[in-house]
Amino acid sequence: MKLPQDDVTFASTRRNFITQTGWVSAALLTGSMGAGAVTGASSAPGAAPATERRGKLPLGIELYAVRTELARDLPGTLLSLAQMGYEAVEFYDPYFNWDPAYAREVRARMDDLGLRCYSTHNRIPSFTGEGLGRAIELNHILGSRQLILATPPKGLAGLEAWKDLCRQLSDAAQKLEPHALTAGFHNHRTEWAALAGGPRIMDLIAANTPENFVLQLDVGTCMEADANPVSWIKAHPGRIKSVHLKDWAPGSPAEEKGYRVLFGEGISPWKDIVAALESVGGLEFYLMEQEGSRYSELETARLCLDTWRKLRGED
Repeated sequence: MKLPQDDVTFASTRRNFITQTGWVSAALLTGSMGAGAVTGASSAPGAAPATERRGKLPLGIELYAVRTELARDLPGTLLSLAQMGYEAVEFYDPYFNWDPAYAREVRARMDDLGLRCYSTHNRIPSFTGEGLGRAIELNHILGSRQLILATPPKGLAGLEAWKDLCRQLSDAAQKLEPHALTAGFHNHRTEWAALAGGPRIMDLIAANTPENFVLQLDVGTCMEADANPVSWIKAHPGRIKSVHLKDWAPGSPAEEKGYRVLFGEGISPWKDIVAALESVGGLEFYLMEQEGSRYSELETARLCLDTWRKLRGED
């Protein structure tokens, strides 16, 4: 996920949320929810959904993929995603500005819709000082169990700087463990490059963080960097606990290529990737991600989900 310079701000007052969610509750009461949603659900933080307990890994969506809709109408966007059949959502950086009361409202609405939040995307303040305590509180409310660093600090360069970041993240992982949470890192194209006179950044991160540290795999950026996602998964068994199902194809955005292709339209070997993730990767859940396409955000989310179901033989 590429975080914007100026974060999209979600509406965050209790009054606005309740006003927006009135029609959502009506949809639940009148039975207009899609078949994929479970109404009236209430679950403790960190508890596995029924589908996961039966062995089927949940499919969620990184909410950056619907960022414009989310900023306009958070409860309505959650409803739309639940109606499509998404089982989980991953909140990104703006959630860190919520107060606990608003986070509880969001969690209650998610429970009503049968949606879960297993992970959040964060900037570095979520892993240090008072920010870590705030992140723990908000993630507990949302039910999350993975705090993922979405992007490294600006200006980070050189072997020692990356080692310092690894020490910082490892320390955060240790502090998170008693709270049933863990830390992780989300890769980009640049992290598949080698440092001057050193290893690839992703290899350095894997070697300098604890075994419970999540190596969240962004497939699209891995493919763009000409790295091998299947080999990466197999080289780090048990550590790829979440994955972004973003595709990529050679070409320019003007040609609707690059990251603008829908899931399944790019060159990623999805069947091999899924097999590796589920056999050795330690995967706990999937996350669809799209940075923008030729369709609207919600239509893009629906089309990607349809393709995923075909791949899994669920349609």
